[in-house]
Amino acid sequence: MKYPQAIAAYKKLLDEKEPSLEVLEGLGNSYRQMNNNKEAEFWYAQTMNFPKVSVETQYNYAEALRRNEKYERAKEVFQQVLDKDKTKAEQVNQLITACDQALAWQANPKRIDIKKEHFNSENSDFSPVFYKKGLVFSSDRDRKTKMGMYSWTGKPYLQLYTIQQDSTGNWSAPAALPNRINSSFHNAAATFSASGDTIFFTRTNKEPVRRRNGNSDPTSWQPVPAKDQFLNRLEIFTSEFKGDAWTAAKPFAYNNHKEYSVGHPALSPDGKLLYFVSDMPGGKGQTDLYFCERQANGSWSKPVNCGPTVNTPGKETFPVVAADGTLYFSSDGHVGMGGLDLFSVQGSRDQWNEVKNMEPPFNSGADDFGIVFEPGTEKGYFSSNRNSETGVDNIYSFKPEQLPCKLDGRVMEQPVAQQLQAKPKPIAGVMLRLYKPGDSIPQTTYSDADGNFTFPITAGIEYTIKGVKSGYLTKSSTITPDCKSVVDMIKIDMAMNKNKMNYSYVVENIYYDLDKFDIRPDAAKELDKMVVMLKDNPNIKIELSSHTDSRQTQGYNKLLSQLRAEAAVKYMILQGIDARRLKAKGYGETKLRNRCKDNVQCSEEEHQLNRRTEFKLIR
Repeated sequence: MKYPQAIAAYKKLLDEKEPSLEVLEGLGNSYRQMNNNKEAEFWYAQTMNFPKVSVETQYNYAEALRRNEKYERAKEVFQQVLDKDKTKAEQVNQLITACDQALAWQANPKRIDIKKEHFNSENSDFSPVFYKKGLVFSSDRDRKTKMGMYSWTGKPYLQLYTIQQDSTGNWSAPAALPNRINSSFHNAAATFSASGDTIFFTRTNKEPVRRRNGNSDPTSWQPVPAKDQFLNRLEIFTSEFKGDAWTAAKPFAYNNHKEYSVGHPALSPDGKLLYFVSDMPGGKGQTDLYFCERQANGSWSKPVNCGPTVNTPGKETFPVVAADGTLYFSSDGHVGMGGLDLFSVQGSRDQWNEVKNMEPPFNSGADDFGIVFEPGTEKGYFSSNRNSETGVDNIYSFKPEQLPCKLDGRVMEQPVAQQLQAKPKPIAGVMLRLYKPGDSIPQTTYSDADGNFTFPITAGIEYTIKGVKSGYLTKSSTITPDCKSVVDMIKIDMAMNKNKMNYSYVVENIYYDLDKFDIRPDAAKELDKMVVMLKDNPNIKIELSSHTDSRQTQGYNKLLSQLRAEAAVKYMILQGIDARRLKAKGYGETKLRNRCKDNVQCSEEEHQLNRRTEFKLIR
């Protein structure tokens, strides 16, 4: 159907005579088929003044309102549809419920920053996938080297383009993939093997066939109402990069363009599963997700439907498998905000957990699809025709929103080892400096009379906070806040040690296995803090001492504690501390902290108080 020409013809009729219901419906239907929801809504609204407006047109008007996120008005029109036609009760009630759900999601959107990428064209750009140091995506942008226009949209045929990103984050100009992949008709929706040397992509067959069922638009799978219309179906092709070029594209074993479409391939990270979309007979709805398994000889098993958890009576399309195995896809059959919504689900093959709507801002009332995540991050890209005056698709980037929150801290004086149970005292007048990567000048503040201080911070950034005051050792801590809301406060306590000779302080959480002196990973983390303290205070020397309880012979305990102290000192030397600044001393059971001497019954907690590591400043 040549919808641009149809729109021009309908508007010419409007100029020549009074608008009729048929002309207004024709304009609404044409814009709907082209995914121009704003214009579709406008023209459908004009039909509501006609007494004989059909239930189908009312339904289409309500859907246009929903796609434009006018949910309250959409509910009213859906109710009018119900009043006229009770046979649509189940479907329409589900859509009314979906409107309510969309309003609830909009009231509490996820904290995600999205940005329309500048490499988008005036036409459609969609379905990005990672390739080398950039992306491959689909577009019907103008390309002077290829001829031909798609009558459905009045724009060029879809082609696959690559775009690369340099070390500064700048994008190269998009370049079309070679002609062995980009034929002279539609080529879109690709996936790559993990190595990047094999591509699977969607190609529209050039041979028109008579429609009995299925879909005719390769970008939206929009079903056409009339049977016996000629259409071009989708097929999957694959190519390999050998030497310095892509090989001639080969058809997927289960293409069958005379009967049905297959397209939108998605490889699992290990390359053993290929998911795709099809309207082949036996499915659950208009288009379903299927999978094939790679066999030992490299061939693919027969397609298997992904099952009713994923597939609905509507359209499931644009699958993507993330690095962690999560399946992302788009659907208009699950409860959503309008058009195609993005969904995620854990599982594989035809065994799945609960399908989850990704909610705003990933989803909108428009079509949202083709999402990819950078491996190991929460950043990526997706496609949407939201906020488009002409219904074209655009590629958006996304990343977690960096929310401002507050770091509330308190500086306390660490009690000496002999007074470990004493209440810590606040320290006033400590200069606190907050550093983050890339800052040449830190934020600075001072602790108040109660030792308190505050800094504004942002989620996801690793900060270093350093406390300095005369008479105390400089103290550093690191923190990476994960602010979940604007009102979040991150709490931190800093314990500072007096800069005085022979004051002993307990080093918390230094544990050893029974009768062992090896440095365990949990002990290494605590010793790393000591290393930072020594680097912050380059002029001090310390004695690192190890102490045991009394439950062995005195000689054994003295030897074991000495070996443990020496192991800790050796560890810090390996971290870059000058050996001349460190002294290892094992005291065994000679400095017990309580009554638990030989032959005294004590609890495990009391014995634990005696098993400790301490440090003190020495000359």
